[in-house]
Amino acid sequence: MIEVKNLVKEYGGHLAVDHLDFTIEDGQIYGFLGPNGAGKSTTMNIITGYIGATEGDVWINGHNILEEPEEAKKCIGYLPELPPLYVEMTVKEQLLFASELKKIPKEDREDEILAVLELAKLTDVKNRLIRNLSKGYRQRVGLAQAVLGFPPVMILDEPTVGLDPKQIIEIRDTIKKLGKNHTIILSSHILSEVSAVCDHILIIDRGKLIASDTPENLERQMSETSGMELLVKAEEEKIRDILSPLIQAADLTIEESKEEHAKKVCLSIDQTEDSDEDIRERIFFAFADERVPILSMQTSQASLEEVFLELTKEGEEEV
Repeated sequence: MIEVKNLVKEYGGHLAVDHLDFTIEDGQIYGFLGPNGAGKSTTMNIITGYIGATEGDVWINGHNILEEPEEAKKCIGYLPELPPLYVEMTVKEQLLFASELKKIPKEDREDEILAVLELAKLTDVKNRLIRNLSKGYRQRVGLAQAVLGFPPVMILDEPTVGLDPKQIIEIRDTIKKLGKNHTIILSSHILSEVSAVCDHILIIDRGKLIASDTPENLERQMSETSGMELLVKAEEEKIRDILSPLIQAADLTIEESKEEHAKKVCLSIDQTEDSDEDIRERIFFAFADERVPILSMQTSQASLEEVFLELTKEGEEEV
């Protein structure tokens, strides 16, 4: 659906985008991540045709954005971080104006506008002036404007900025719904939002692509060890005797817990070992053989936030 090849954008000797290559497949939701100044917004602006590239090519649904800008832009709905709105218009007037710019046939405009008003939860404020709307509602108008005409590709830059928690959940649900029939690129600094919504994640740093995978694979690949926390009803010496054949002493800590006669046991488990047996089963049966009760067992691995910080850490150190 989108192909970016050898993309370069230079500002006065500074490479904002540095020979970037990636492909966006049809019918998926992509998270576009990177620290401030990484080149995310610049890349999105080039993809949408808002600014030109120093080098490289971008194809949207088979159309080169530089050589066939009108055909390529017909395939894109774009919500920038600050939605371009005429505040003296009502919501419906703004969407009517946008439908004319998008060359939606006159006979289809009313139905299209009603559809996006309902999708963005704007029906109740459709006749209000945009200047009198809250920041969150203005963001919704920007989203409705991007979705208008239901183009195959939607590029959303910080779509939930300024929204309250209830509105954020509603917009997330809307994006998921759109993702069933559209290709979406979503830029956000809220990593939990990206993890909850996106099928695939692209991370860029200093204008270069440094990771491209599903959220689950990124979390798995970035952590050779996962953590496990147990609540065990036994004395420390007994716990160490049971775990010593399974866990190295350096990977084991035992602390007091609020539960009477129980200990909090924290383990680090190597994920690189080749074993078909789940370590949780081995630990469970080891305690069961000694008739020592495990009151709770929890596992954890690297979060998307930790993956992001680890991948972009090198760039921060060099600045």
